[in-house]
Amino acid sequence: MREAYRLPESRDPVFSTGAFPVRDEYIYYVYIMQSVSRHTLYVGMTGNLRKRVWQHKNHVYEGFSDDYNCIRLVYWESFDDVANAIDREKQLKHWRREKKEWLIERKNPRWRDLAADWYETEPRVKCSSLSS
Repeated sequence: MREAYRLPESRDPVFSTGAFPVRDEYIYYVYIMQSVSRHTLYVGMTGNLRKRVWQHKNHVYEGFSDDYNCIRLVYWESFDDVANAIDREKQLKHWRREKKEWLIERKNPRWRDLAADWYETEPRVKCSSLSS
């Protein structure tokens, strides 16, 4: 199961980790983002999952996922054919929430953010109490 959620390699030099060799064929991803409040799900499709998730997490584009703060990657699938990826995205977008939850829980039963450790972040400084 761990193999299914390894970090996909980016073809963008800014987001590339260099951990995996870049292949000549294209890979497309259908993914589901969850809001911080955990009430909203967003279904999308991209050719660069690492970059697109970073854009969601950093609110690069305005729109639905930005408005509802969908920054937690809870599910993704990969495809080698763009038409299949588009068809799958459309299928998932038409599913009722309960069916999307069922799909997510099959591969991510704890609903953890699958991209939580994909990006380097500055270490969090533990704030001590300001009252003395």
